[in-house]
Amino acid sequence: MAAISVHRFALCITCHSWSPDRSMVAFCPNSNEVHIYRLSEDKWERAYVLQKHDQIVSGIDWSARSNRIVTVSHDRNSYVWNLEGSEWVPTLVILRLNHAALCVQWSPQENKFAVGSGAKTVCICYYELENNWWVSKLIRKRHNSSVTSVAWHPNNILLATTSTVGKCRVFSTFIKGVDTRDSDAGASADAKFGEQILQLDLSYSWAFGVKWSPRGNTLAYVGHNSMIYFVDDVGPSPLAQNVLLCGLPLRDVLFISERMAVGVGFDCNPMVFAADESGIWNFIKFLGERKTSSFSGPKYGSQFSEAFGKFYGQSRQGTSNNGGENSRHLESVHENCITCIVSLEESGSSSTRRFSTSGVDGNIVIWDLENSEDLLEFL
Repeated sequence: MAAISVHRFALCITCHSWSPDRSMVAFCPNSNEVHIYRLSEDKWERAYVLQKHDQIVSGIDWSARSNRIVTVSHDRNSYVWNLEGSEWVPTLVILRLNHAALCVQWSPQENKFAVGSGAKTVCICYYELENNWWVSKLIRKRHNSSVTSVAWHPNNILLATTSTVGKCRVFSTFIKGVDTRDSDAGASADAKFGEQILQLDLSYSWAFGVKWSPRGNTLAYVGHNSMIYFVDDVGPSPLAQNVLLCGLPLRDVLFISERMAVGVGFDCNPMVFAADESGIWNFIKFLGERKTSSFSGPKYGSQFSEAFGKFYGQSRQGTSNNGGENSRHLESVHENCITCIVSLEESGSSSTRRFSTSGVDGNIVIWDLENSEDLLEFL
């Protein structure tokens, strides 16, 4: 079993993010405030309270290099917070939204951030030095429902999104004067801002928690139909797989390495998925189980079916497998739905051995896979 550290902060936590040195954590206690706690002598103490939003804060991301915090809220606003002396000073971001902002993430180079919203748009925000403010360009043509999550590709150009109609899309976010053309970006290097690179119609229910693998070779997202989807060879002819869960739906996912991912959600227990040597993804185990349970045998067999990924009308047969078992009979660390999973490794790391989860129970749990011998082969 992985090493676990449990910290009780609030009655409910909607999202959280860590400072660059991991000595402080920022989270929203299901209110219009952001609380920042600092670790002092093995004890967490509240250091700051960020108060600017009028409604529930729905997204937080703490940049790893520049030490800036970006927040979004149901009040349709976003703020970038800079630490000046002993105070966090907010700068308003012009989003131009008429519905709630739902999620946010800094780009790998931290010169942009993306905001998903209930206005069926994605805001790509960047700093205008001449005017000394943050402005946004909108991707609004393709989405026909709320954007539930966003994820940046390591190349800083491609952005993946999920929505409440189950679609996963990949867009180009190239902005002249902000980004530079990179030959390593492949065909996407020549794409214009807002151009759709890929659309995946694998889920017919709400989709959440989209993430890229560390090298950007694989895309993963989860559906409210108790499925998790893995898409390899993202491009003109993607190969998609799905793993059907026997338990409750997932809400978020995080790649531990190129071959392993952890999903979290309504089962209150992180689930480990891994790809075998042939690239087939399977459910491996519940990470937080406290009772011995066998996961071998025919009940975890794979079932292959046709999966389709649309690329301007083109598709390719993929593989899909079926696995997982309800964890209700297991005693889990979290006591309610897990809504967020965050890596504790340095930005750009090829693998993640430490990560944290938070949820409706108000706990932030730190997980360490360093001594999980049964998972080392996938790291």
